[in-house]
Amino acid sequence: MAKVLILVHLLLLWIDGGWCSKTDQEAPYRIHTLFSVECQNYFDWQTVGLMHSFKKAKQRGPITRLLSCTDEEKRKYKGMHLAPTMEVPSMSRHPKTGDWYPAINKPAGVLHWLKHSKDAENVDWVVILDADMIIRGPIIPWELGAEKGRPVAAYYGYLVGCDNMLAQLHTKHPEKCDKVGGLLAMHIDDLRALAPMWLAKTEEVRADKAHWTTNLTGDIYGQGWISEMYGYSFGAAEVGLRHKISDDLMIYPGYTPRPGVQPILLHYGLPFSVGNWSFSKLNHHEDDIVYDCGRLFPEPPYPREVKSMESDLNIRRGLFLSLECINSLNEGLLLQHAANGCSKPKWTKYLSFLKSKTFAELTRPQLVSESIKTETKKEQQNPDDTHKPYPKIHTIFSTECIPYFDWQTVGLVHSFHLSGQPGNITRLLSCTDEDLKQYKGHDLAPTHYVPSMSRHPLTGDWYPAINKPAAVLHWLNHAEIDAEFIVILDADMIMRGPITPWKFKAARGRPVSTPYDYLIGCDNELAKLHTRHPEACDKVGGVIIMHIEDLRKFAMLWLHKTEEVRADKAHYARNFTGDIYNSGWISEMYGYSFGAAELQLRHIISTEILIYPGYIPEPGTNYKVFHYGLEFKVGNWSFDKAKWRDTDMINKCWAKFPDPPDPLTLDHTDNDTLQRDLLSIECAEKLNDALLLHHKRRNCPDPGSLSNSNSFASNEAVSSIKSDKIEESNVVRSNVPTKDSEETSLQKTKDGLVGSLRIWVIMLWALSGVGFIVVMLMMFVGRKSKGAKGKRYRNKRRSSYLGFLDTNGRERFLPNADASL
Repeated sequence: MAKVLILVHLLLLWIDGGWCSKTDQEAPYRIHTLFSVECQNYFDWQTVGLMHSFKKAKQRGPITRLLSCTDEEKRKYKGMHLAPTMEVPSMSRHPKTGDWYPAINKPAGVLHWLKHSKDAENVDWVVILDADMIIRGPIIPWELGAEKGRPVAAYYGYLVGCDNMLAQLHTKHPEKCDKVGGLLAMHIDDLRALAPMWLAKTEEVRADKAHWTTNLTGDIYGQGWISEMYGYSFGAAEVGLRHKISDDLMIYPGYTPRPGVQPILLHYGLPFSVGNWSFSKLNHHEDDIVYDCGRLFPEPPYPREVKSMESDLNIRRGLFLSLECINSLNEGLLLQHAANGCSKPKWTKYLSFLKSKTFAELTRPQLVSESIKTETKKEQQNPDDTHKPYPKIHTIFSTECIPYFDWQTVGLVHSFHLSGQPGNITRLLSCTDEDLKQYKGHDLAPTHYVPSMSRHPLTGDWYPAINKPAAVLHWLNHAEIDAEFIVILDADMIMRGPITPWKFKAARGRPVSTPYDYLIGCDNELAKLHTRHPEACDKVGGVIIMHIEDLRKFAMLWLHKTEEVRADKAHYARNFTGDIYNSGWISEMYGYSFGAAELQLRHIISTEILIYPGYIPEPGTNYKVFHYGLEFKVGNWSFDKAKWRDTDMINKCWAKFPDPPDPLTLDHTDNDTLQRDLLSIECAEKLNDALLLHHKRRNCPDPGSLSNSNSFASNEAVSSIKSDKIEESNVVRSNVPTKDSEETSLQKTKDGLVGSLRIWVIMLWALSGVGFIVVMLMMFVGRKSKGAKGKRYRNKRRSSYLGFLDTNGRERFLPNADASL
């Protein structure tokens, strides 16, 4: 009897939850995952990828898709079976304001779920994700360190509005504004308090069009697109939620993870590439790949190819994460096609790989605890280290208010976001007051405005290159900078990977730069004239990595020495400076080298950071930057930035540069030449990719719907290239023909065609009349003739008819004329 009572007691304990404390079905361990989508093919293939990874990662608890659809969309929608779903009224078109902003569906959907779902009544922790994510391991809030009142989130460093007046305008507690998003893990009670405020603040920020600019928001679109993200941060600040922020849990494919860190979430919101292969979700906006049996996204390189491609183990690990992302998407599509009733696909090498043990091993679930143990071990080994092992970085570049720098800015900023470069980027924009009034490119990048020194305020000397040191000095004196290292680039660069002080061993007193061997003035009397330490003069430039304290001491000297060398016209000669123009144009570069020498800043000079397209790369070197300052060619195709100085590539819809050759057409017999040409093509393609995304952000109309006057803005660009032939004949030209000249040319061409057609019609009419008369005469003569007509005469008559055709040349319009007669 005692044994029975014990068993009953144990059973009651089990029913009461005493044994369930280690499961996810009882408080405080019940988890529910949410993600928000709309009724579109674009979100359906993302849903398939997320759902597949959710199951493969063995995430605890249920998952719910919050599906926002209009009644019209729902009638046509065919993806209801793709995930456990709660239908949510669409707010893409705001019911009160009429504003079109689909991103608001996320907070609106979460609030709707809290109010109307029974699941919301039986859960303790909520994980909120975006649809464009791949889960790599279980996301357990308490294992991530989440507590009630302290949610866990990923770091969104570009939400600069938390640091400026935007936060002061939209929350009573700007000091509590956290730059977070992507992954959110919080207690249900916190979410209930936050959700209404999240929606309200999203509406508030969205309505504040006066403060949409990139400078205030960090929004590269400059159109309030990230209002929902600010709605979250400002809403959380209002209700007093402070986040535990992690930089390690989530990573964008294409970025390089920190050594020893294993991210558990891949967020493919940005384009990424592995070698010559690339993927961008925006290229599949209307893609019905979920319902197209057997079709997958283009297969990426195999792991063994990546091993031969990259020797750095950590960078290689980042490339493997990119492969894992796209391969997981394709694996999910395969399984969904089977569930849709598709027939078994034909065997391919790629399908075999997706089913292999190698792929299974590469995509096995990752445990957060492993990352935590790694970090703990690091802290034990290095007790004096801070929680962040790497210093903060800020990247800057200098431009002016002209179209020439605008398209360069678009290219650099686009590549910055793809490169995995840590920290933020700032454009130092030098403009006169008059230029600034007419300037249209304010939202192309986060910007610090600088008074122009192109025309020197004291000497009147016209030298725009001086704006670079002047802008750096102005930025240091007027901006709030919390970075320890500054990376200085030129606008005419494309980033291929992160440029970090720890990678290239930069330190205080030891900046890093790239070789500029043509600065021969470091070796002759020019250096002796302009620095007390000519032996410390380094021939460097292009990319600079410098500690902020060194830069603060150095910037004034950089500007001063630039002015000094520029004023020394007696030593402009090429044999002193190496300046091919003999005009002091590279005075700013000497200003840098001589200024650094004055402080005896000796550089670590790296040949692995930068390459000029058109140069043959060193085998095995993974360059971080393209510097397209010189003309480069691939076969008959070429690119020279100087030829696009006056062409507006930014404000003309769909303007782009001439496409480089297809890599498949290259000669593979000479590997050096092949690698050189592949890099040149990559640089040109990155520029065009950046322009394409820029035009999409501007909501440019479909190229097919544009009128003749502005249909393909690239026509303007093409005309610039065509006009180079005129320039070669020493004829003065304009890079951009006017609209009037184009219309006049078109009218002349049209008039010429009309005139030619009239002449041909008259000639043909006359010839037809003559031919008719001749035929009638022949028939008349034939009837008059006596005697039988022999075969010879008939042949002769036939020959005469053919001869008539020949004399008029009409056989040119009758292919195989002889065979048809």
